[in-house]
Amino acid sequence: MHSHPKLPLHQEPRADYLQKVTGTAIFASDVEVPGMLQGKILRSTVPHARIRSIDTSAALAMPGVVAVLTGADMKNLPGTANRWGLYLRDREVIAIDKVRYVGDPVAAVAAIDEVTAEEAVDAIVVEYDPLPFVTTAREAMAEGAELVHQDMDKLKDFYFRGEASPVEGTNIFQHWKYSSGDVDQAFVAAARVFEDTFTFPMVFHFAMEPHVSIADWKPHALEIWSGGQTPTAIARVCSETLGVPLACVRVHSPYIGGGFGGKASVKIDPLVAALSWKARAPVRVCLSIAESMLTCRRLDAEITLKTAVDQTGRITAKSIKAVLNGGAFADTGPAIAIKAAIRAIGPYHIPNLQLESYGVYTNTVPGAAFRSIGGPQAVWATESQMDIMADALGVDPIEFRMFNMADKGQIIKPDLRPLDVDMRNSLRKAVGALEALPAMTAQRRRGRGVAVGVSDPGIMPIGGATVRLRADGSINVSANSVEIGQGNRGVLRIVAQKMLRQPLRMISVSEPDTLLAPYDWGTGASRSTVIIGLAVQMACEDILRQIGETAATVLGGSPEDYQLEEGRIEGPAGSISILELLRRFNGMSAGEFLGVGRVNSETKNGAFKLAPLFWETGAGACEIEVDEGTGAIRLVRVGGAADLGYVMNPKAAEGQDEGAMVMGLGHTLFEEYVYEDGQVVNGTLFDYRVPTMEDAPFHVGTVLIESLDGPGPFGSRGGGEGAILPVAPAVANALFQGWGVRIKDLPLTPERVWRALKAAKAAKET
Repeated sequence: MHSHPKLPLHQEPRADYLQKVTGTAIFASDVEVPGMLQGKILRSTVPHARIRSIDTSAALAMPGVVAVLTGADMKNLPGTANRWGLYLRDREVIAIDKVRYVGDPVAAVAAIDEVTAEEAVDAIVVEYDPLPFVTTAREAMAEGAELVHQDMDKLKDFYFRGEASPVEGTNIFQHWKYSSGDVDQAFVAAARVFEDTFTFPMVFHFAMEPHVSIADWKPHALEIWSGGQTPTAIARVCSETLGVPLACVRVHSPYIGGGFGGKASVKIDPLVAALSWKARAPVRVCLSIAESMLTCRRLDAEITLKTAVDQTGRITAKSIKAVLNGGAFADTGPAIAIKAAIRAIGPYHIPNLQLESYGVYTNTVPGAAFRSIGGPQAVWATESQMDIMADALGVDPIEFRMFNMADKGQIIKPDLRPLDVDMRNSLRKAVGALEALPAMTAQRRRGRGVAVGVSDPGIMPIGGATVRLRADGSINVSANSVEIGQGNRGVLRIVAQKMLRQPLRMISVSEPDTLLAPYDWGTGASRSTVIIGLAVQMACEDILRQIGETAATVLGGSPEDYQLEEGRIEGPAGSISILELLRRFNGMSAGEFLGVGRVNSETKNGAFKLAPLFWETGAGACEIEVDEGTGAIRLVRVGGAADLGYVMNPKAAEGQDEGAMVMGLGHTLFEEYVYEDGQVVNGTLFDYRVPTMEDAPFHVGTVLIESLDGPGPFGSRGGGEGAILPVAPAVANALFQGWGVRIKDLPLTPERVWRALKAAKAAKET
């Protein structure tokens, strides 16, 4: 393990620690723009309908109401498109003729304050002609099902490489297939074949700060302060919808109070920008948590696995069918559907594979990216089935995994990069972390379970950064990588500090700003350390080259003779301050060194062309107790391990993985959207339960492995998502190991567990 010395307080890598605990940090929802109005959204109350009429007269007559935006305004928008999307252009800025789910924006009000805007929204009268609706993917795929969208307007290469494969005349916006080897023959020759179906619920991102955007439209210019994770994608969509050149669209990204993918790509910004255009003034729209629940959620899934095993217990073939409910708009759903099928393979070398996935429109809240897209759904299925097979074969579940696991450097899927992590070591470390935790004293029945997961992050290797070394040795880093609580600004400071040898207190990272910082694809897929960290490293290398050349010009000798140290340059004849070097070179005490770093698919001699750039992995082991009278599961101890290559900030990295584990407890034990009659019936803070401190395990052990062989700076690879993967199957496996009941549907609610225990007891008695 690599050692990390503790830093003095003033040298903490994250400058936001003090700001956040003292309340001085400015989040997107804190931003105030002079003269800004407050906006509120009227949402559809029906799941699917044609809009017969919208009467805004009473709202417009209210004092303090400046503007009301409806679908009728869309034909006058100055842009080239009033519909947008990432794979399919299927989302209207605001509903024009039809609503597609309960929560679809129908009208938006801009007023002098929030109370007035709220009252105006209540005064708008909308009449609908209801249409049949579909809530589940199975309903939407049935013959004769009502279509959520009449056409499939495909885009190419906007948010991910390639394009979606929709099925015209259906609700299927993505149908993807892949095969390698001879699956059918492998099933015929198998000693045992196992087939199981698992379901995963819709769940909410539940970031502490809800979606927020402030837009200031002016003729030929648009400025946005957004709570989104991807400022450049927001700029592009708003440029197209409002007809403002990209060079004149400026997106600021203050601190963001969590995102987890729910603020990735584009969400509310085009609507807020259009409302500003209508009001001819800056407009702020900050959603409530209940409104954010109606904005996006994780895709629910049904995953069917058919797996063949030979006489020795070796997995010889696997067939995966993943059906994902994408809701009313595709968003990143086409990519999530593919990722779910791939991630269901697991970290196993299986010679014969058959993958098929469907992304399906329904009249529900739109699906979106969510921490390890498609991964928790896939790993829940695969790692549950691994224990089912181990039990049927009479093999220890850990040994069964070890036997079938791919070696480091071995192929998981033939067209992807070989596995770059030793997963056996990760599993051993996770189990070891659990066993090293304090033992529980009370003599109660307990169950233990393990699970492992690998994901292929959909990283676009496109991003840049600039670094400026000032005359006094202070440094500015500028990038469009968004700080959503994960600590990426701190990581970029560490990269600059290690490269340029200046103290952390002298290094600042600027707030993302699309006008000033270089292009970056977006903040997600665990890519910031690898891509933008690498861009910062390259920009620093540019500065070091310039310093060497400048010193050689001024002092003689070769550029290689000089080295940058704290506040000075060391050379053969001694040291010279940065300021003095600039004075001698420029003829006066002025100037700076400016470095630019850019990452693209040609980086590292074209190595970045092969996907994934790295495999993000997680191994988990847990111990649970069950209240057999209620069915409530309590996590007692949890051990986890992940190979991060090189850990930039150990405290933050450990917090990321443990936070991912607790987040995973949500969909494992109780989180799910409950739909009745086409609408969410538990869509409030009171009715939708997320994990609290009461649900956190008593003891947690996390091992961060440093193999120093990742593609990022200093051998790093991304982290923070892999640890969510093993949680659900590890808990379900512990339930089976301790109580002999196997549940294939999440969440493992007390009622579901109690009924399973009761059924198992009844079966035993008969």
